[in-house]
Amino acid sequence: MSSEPTCAATDAVASVDVPADGAALKGRSGLARIWYASGYSAAGLKAAYRGEAAFRQLVLLNLLLIPLAFLFDVSRVERAVLIAVVFLGLIVELLNSAIEATVDRISFELHPLAKQAKDMGSAAQLLALCLIGLVWAVILIP
Repeated sequence: MSSEPTCAATDAVASVDVPADGAALKGRSGLARIWYASGYSAAGLKAAYRGEAAFRQLVLLNLLLIPLAFLFDVSRVERAVLIAVVFLGLIVELLNSAIEATVDRISFELHPLAKQAKDMGSAAQLLALCLIGLVWAVILIP
């Protein structure tokens, strides 16, 4: 057994010693880590696009609003902010979908904490959409 601290993880089947430091489980470093992480990210985007209607709708919104941001007579900083907030909507939707998938993985049983987690993810997405509307309105409405 190694001299590094470990914690016992109890499973219905067996007890396994797991390193207390999660870095020991990562395996790769440097450019290899970046390469594999990019693949995992692409798989996540693909899964979100295939499995989440809200994500597909936000992708369409981005495909509409980002080119539109270049048509307005605004400063470069304002244009960057217009684009950044629509990307933020995608990011929040990815996190919301990840929360929902995690909760569903644990159990489909109705539980107040599961509902609370999903509702909070949904609330985060609502606020992100409100932020998109607010920022676009403040920048574009004279």
